[in-house]
Amino acid sequence: MTATTTAFDLPDRLASKGAEALIADDERRFAAIAESLDRSIAELSVRLDAERRSPGRAGQQALERDLEIHRLTARLRALRRYGLDLCLGRTVGIDDPHPVYIGRFGLTDADGERLLIDWRSPAAEPFFAATHAHPMGLASRRRYRWTRGRITDYWDEVFTPDGLESRVALDDQSAFIASLGASRSARMRDVLGTIQADQDAIIRAGSRGALVVDGGPGTGKTVVALHRTAYLLYSDPRLARQHGGVLVLGPSRAYLAYVDEVLPRLGEESVQICTLRDLVAEGATAAAEPDARVARLKSSKELVGAIEAAVAHYERPPAKGMTVETEWVDIELDADDWADAFDAVAPGTPHNEARDQMREALFDILVDRVDEQVPRELVRRELSRSEELARAVARAWPLLDPVGVVSDLWSVPAYLRECAPWLTADELGCLQRPDPRAWTVSDLPFLDLARQRVGDPDAARRSRQREVALAAQQEQMARVVEHLIESDDSELKLMSMLRGQDLKNTLVDESDLPTIAPDLLAGPFAHIVVDEAQELTDAEWQMLLARCPSRSFTIVGDRAQARHGLAESWEERLTRVGLDRVELAALTINYRTPREIMSEAEPVIRQAIPNANVPTSVRASGVPVVHGSAADLGSILESWLADHDEGIACVIGDPDFVPVPRVQSLTPELSKGLEFDLVVLVDPQDFGTEISGSVDRYVAMTRATQQLVILTGASRPA
Repeated sequence: MTATTTAFDLPDRLASKGAEALIADDERRFAAIAESLDRSIAELSVRLDAERRSPGRAGQQALERDLEIHRLTARLRALRRYGLDLCLGRTVGIDDPHPVYIGRFGLTDADGERLLIDWRSPAAEPFFAATHAHPMGLASRRRYRWTRGRITDYWDEVFTPDGLESRVALDDQSAFIASLGASRSARMRDVLGTIQADQDAIIRAGSRGALVVDGGPGTGKTVVALHRTAYLLYSDPRLARQHGGVLVLGPSRAYLAYVDEVLPRLGEESVQICTLRDLVAEGATAAAEPDARVARLKSSKELVGAIEAAVAHYERPPAKGMTVETEWVDIELDADDWADAFDAVAPGTPHNEARDQMREALFDILVDRVDEQVPRELVRRELSRSEELARAVARAWPLLDPVGVVSDLWSVPAYLRECAPWLTADELGCLQRPDPRAWTVSDLPFLDLARQRVGDPDAARRSRQREVALAAQQEQMARVVEHLIESDDSELKLMSMLRGQDLKNTLVDESDLPTIAPDLLAGPFAHIVVDEAQELTDAEWQMLLARCPSRSFTIVGDRAQARHGLAESWEERLTRVGLDRVELAALTINYRTPREIMSEAEPVIRQAIPNANVPTSVRASGVPVVHGSAADLGSILESWLADHDEGIACVIGDPDFVPVPRVQSLTPELSKGLEFDLVVLVDPQDFGTEISGSVDRYVAMTRATQQLVILTGASRPA
């Protein structure tokens, strides 16, 4: 990193904050941090180069080498991402005058002295959680504002009268309030240094069960969810990648682009983050469901549960027996034998993989009936080559295509009736469609659960190819070993050691065997974070429950922003979909949206949802909401762009508007979870009169952090 003579670059108006008495301790600490960073980067670079140059290995050793390279690379990337701005701030305790410095991650000097405490450690908690009512042993706290690697401002808070005797600089405005008016960008801002006490309490809550983070617009739900993800990965070993890791589910691609730098900045690069569509291959092209009644039927937990019956339809043991011919004896295989083989399948095994288990159990039954003098492996090999037995197995337990299972439900009424007997004749009819594979978003839970229940047919095929290739290599190696033993004329007959099965297996080259690329979104995950959770249907929840056997969730949402309404409490809703341990944490302070905007947005949502959880804005911008004509859209944006060198704007509600640099164009639904300096809302009355229209208006209005403009009128600028 580039050394500087000082970490501070305070503007002239803050010259008093640059007094040596105020910043001398900081300067000494930052010099030590700079030295430690340079040393750590150099040491890690040497270790990483050594690992990369180390000889190639196999098996567990190769895996461990790859993991170590990944770990060193991630740590090196994290260190290089920051300079001195690795430090968030410092605290001074009532009983200890020595400052404690808090960092994005921990750092020590060459002698092992702690220079920075990781923000997620228990020792760092007072930095975020201390309040004047509960100072948590602090006399004072300092937070820094970093600009291009230098401190351009800092704020001190004093919690006790003794704290005034410390070297502090007091301001009328806190670090957090000052940051709220800063310009936005296309990526979520770095807010770690200004996490508030109410947010920190939720971030540090335990991971057992489902924690619901309920809060209205601007309360920092997404900030809490992402920082909680980093905290849990640090504090809870059950969530480490080798135990499943963490999945973050967002509402849209725009949301993913907005938050994609947050977790890497916190040092977490192994978290999978996606939308619901990304969980299913067909999600990329699935259309919206045009029929509201079909969408309602397919949203139910009961109907998506019909996938189990649809697959079980193909797992029925034959009622008739057969005779299996072998070189030594003909063996009778009756219905009870088939039933026993079916029962041998391990619970939870996907259908296509389970067929192999059933077939192997069938082979065991048949082999046990052959004379003990006949080598079992020879009998099993002949059974595996029997075309008649292979056809019988294929009829009894056919390999399935999960996509075909779902399309059959929407095209074969008798099949759907068998799998969902509670449906009325009218409902059966409306679920059928001419093109059963014209997938909609409502089909995604069915496709996903069918793939999990059936298994990936390509993966099953590749797995079988690998088994066949491995068996062929082992058979060839066995012949080579026997030849070497027969040719061994040494006195000690050392070649006879090759008969050991373990030694034979080490001679097999697995690098040439077919490999199966893992589906990183298939799970299981140790923890799942769901943002904008109020929009998920019962059926969509089943996609997530199937990926998280531990039922460990962080669920983020606002019932007042549910486009189709959410009359139930969170506890009622989540218990109904299948979660049994639900705790609620509420955020009630709106840090983002100025009072001027909320005063107009609140009546909009209360008209549709009288008991909506509308948060209280913590600040006023002094900028009133502007109403005008849609014909003025172009001039409004031109004027704003000319007056603002930084920041971003968004036009919501005008599908004809073409985005330009620093001005996006979104629908209300796609704007969820995002924030902009300026929002221009076009013809909000056209969003509809039902609850979805009110929610869309409320969501769109509350995306603005500085200014909201509402335009009406059919005319548009050319």
